[in-house]
Amino acid sequence: MPHAEIDTRIIAAPMAGGTSTPGFVSAVHRAGGLGFLAAGYKSADAVSAEIRACRDAGVRFGVNVFVPDHAQLNPSPDGVARLEEYRGSLGRDAGRYGVTVPPLVLDDDDAWQAKIDLLLQHPVELVSFAFGLPDSAVVEALRKAGSTVLATVTSRAEAELAADRGADALVVQHSSAGAHSGAFLPGTKPGGMPPSTADLIREVAAAVDLPLIAAGAVSDAAAVRSVIAAGAVAAQVGTALLRTDESGARQLHKDALGDDRFTETTPTRAFTGRYARALVNDFVRDHGDAPEGYPAIHHLTAPIRAAAAAAGDQERLNLWAGQGWRSARTGPVAEAVAALLNG
Repeated sequence: MPHAEIDTRIIAAPMAGGTSTPGFVSAVHRAGGLGFLAAGYKSADAVSAEIRACRDAGVRFGVNVFVPDHAQLNPSPDGVARLEEYRGSLGRDAGRYGVTVPPLVLDDDDAWQAKIDLLLQHPVELVSFAFGLPDSAVVEALRKAGSTVLATVTSRAEAELAADRGADALVVQHSSAGAHSGAFLPGTKPGGMPPSTADLIREVAAAVDLPLIAAGAVSDAAAVRSVIAAGAVAAQVGTALLRTDESGARQLHKDALGDDRFTETTPTRAFTGRYARALVNDFVRDHGDAPEGYPAIHHLTAPIRAAAAAAGDQERLNLWAGQGWRSARTGPVAEAVAALLNG
């Protein structure tokens, strides 16, 4: 990579929605890992404040940005009708808590261009992208500003496109990973991948000559060693750190990961309109037919999720979890990182 080297085997995944706070990112750095701030769901001003907090703490960090999907931001009339139908289906859930499902809103996740401008004016060491690829001009501008650019990919084809676009390194995400899939090629659905994250790393390594970071069910030291042996330079972990003291995740979410009544995970579009792996609860079961539509559905379900959290109701909360969720540790993040590094 032309600007920054990944000199740790553990990278904390950028977890949007409040989990990846500056305090969490700083704790990961001090534990021997590398953390990423999550720009998703935030305004550029909020991202700027978090960048300043990490700089003031004197830690290494990166920033992750969601790439807008213009097809979903400008759906066809049929697509809008499906979204409105889904909006109507949420009334019963909202009624449980006395909240209202908001009108349909189509936006680009709080000002994509403003976030890019921020990162060009105040460069950070590492910038990663998910849900798509920025234009080559954006990649080149960030690199000229001094940032190393990482793209999240889920297949050989996506990896080749990212390499052509000028990415310095790739986060290779297996379908076993928790929360949102980074898949961006049209028609991509969960499944159809090699059986393990290590297998996917080997497949991508055969296609591109870039540093690879492995993501997906990397839940213990053995899994870290497996993906490194397959050709990754580091492992990106999310669920494995989600229950730690410094994680900004809701306590309700942390507790669910240790609750025996949750027995499986599945990719679902029920909460945001984009496939994301979560613990199976009542909301996931009730809305298995959720259409594509990110971030429109994210906005529609936001009041329900907030009310469920306030009510302590895990059955209507987005309980993101990778397939290795049972290994997630409580306690200081330093202990969790040490276990992944040295296990």
